[in-house]
Amino acid sequence: MKTTFRNRTEAGRLLAKRLKPNYANLPDVLVLGLPRGGVPVAFEVAKVLHSPLDICIVRKLGVPGHKELAMGALATGGIMVLNEALVRSLSISQKALEEVATREQQELERRARVYRGDRPVPDLSHRTIILVDDGIATGSTIKAAISTIKQQQPEHIVVAIPVAPPAVCQELKDEVDEVVCLLTPEWLSAISLWYDDFSPTSDAEVRLSLARIMKEQTATSSGSKFSAGGSIYE
Repeated sequence: MKTTFRNRTEAGRLLAKRLKPNYANLPDVLVLGLPRGGVPVAFEVAKVLHSPLDICIVRKLGVPGHKELAMGALATGGIMVLNEALVRSLSISQKALEEVATREQQELERRARVYRGDRPVPDLSHRTIILVDDGIATGSTIKAAISTIKQQQPEHIVVAIPVAPPAVCQELKDEVDEVVCLLTPEWLSAISLWYDDFSPTSDAEVRLSLARIMKEQTATSSGSKFSAGGSIYE
């Protein structure tokens, strides 16, 4: 395995190659991408596995003045995950925390409207969920996503990511059934350093990925397989 990915598309294809032997063509599999950057990675995974694609909307709670440093995350269903040790060490006040949480909750709701519209949230119960992002730094965001997914009692949860620190991967193994990670550098610093092209993913690109996978898979299956299961494609 090389030490960087060309872009999110390549990362997704390499992840799909690892996942394919165990998860391709299974009717209960649902791939969930974390917007925005996780969606183009998840698109490639869903395409190779012949599985439906949907989204799990989570918002990082950035430290005031240092937005890229996560002190926690929000997810749908009222889920909030906090890095209590970091909050204490930086003496972040309750007021500052609430201000960040309020702002990110508004953005979470906006994204839900933009990406999903009036389409229903998929039923995750008794399904195999493959949760995909473009990388993990602290783990706060993915843990919030896992918490909201667990509320619907899926049969099996797989976290699939291109790059994450080994300590975070080990923590996640206690939270889910399987962790698939391609690169596990001890010193990660920023996820962008592990991609040649880490250009921001736009709202339009997220919507396009969801529309494209629906069109491609419906054409392949004549609509009989990938419109099932309460997914975004109904």
